[in-house]
Amino acid sequence: MIESAAASETIAAALPSNEGVYFVPAFTGLGAPHWDPHARGAVFGITRGTGANALTRAAIESVCYQTVDLLTAMSTDYPQKVHSIRVDGGMAENAWFMQFLADITGAPIERPVVTETTALGAAGLAALGAGLVDSIDALAQRWQRRNVYTPAMKENDRSRLLANWRRAVLATQAFAQLPKGSHHDVPLA
Repeated sequence: MIESAAASETIAAALPSNEGVYFVPAFTGLGAPHWDPHARGAVFGITRGTGANALTRAAIESVCYQTVDLLTAMSTDYPQKVHSIRVDGGMAENAWFMQFLADITGAPIERPVVTETTALGAAGLAALGAGLVDSIDALAQRWQRRNVYTPAMKENDRSRLLANWRRAVLATQAFAQLPKGSHHDVPLA
C-alpha cells in the first residue's frame, strides 16, 4: 500500500493542475452527506488529451473533496471550527495528497508516526483489556505526530475547485434522476 501511495503521489504531482477533470466515485451511489443510492460514478472534464495522470489526480482529489463535504455537513451539527485533522491509513503516506487535503479543507493535517492506527488501536484495546494499560486516555497519550501539512492554497483557487466539484456531484445526481430507460438498459444496435 505504501508503494502504491508513493506512485500515485508521483503521478498526481506530475501535473500543475487537475486540468479541469473531476471524478465522482459513486460506484454504489453517493454516501454522506448526499445520500443518493441511484447515483453512479462519473468523470467530468475529460478531453482527448486527458491522460492517466489527470485521471489519477482526479481520483485522489475526490477523496479530499468528499472530506470537505463531510466537514461541511458536520458543521451543522457541531458548529465548532476544525483546528486540525488527524489522518491515518495508506493514503497518509502520500505527501501530495496530504498537502492537497490541507489546501482544500483549509485546515492543518496531522500525520502520525504510525499511520496504521486501526491495528494500533486494536492492539491498544487488547492491552487495556489485559490490564497492561490503565485507560483509554493513556492510549490516546501515545499518539505521536510525525508532521503537519498547513494550507497554502489561495482562497479563490480553493473556492473554484470546490464549486466545480459541487457541479460534478450535482450533474451525477441529475443523471441518476433521468427516466428509466434513458440511460439504463439501452440496447446496442
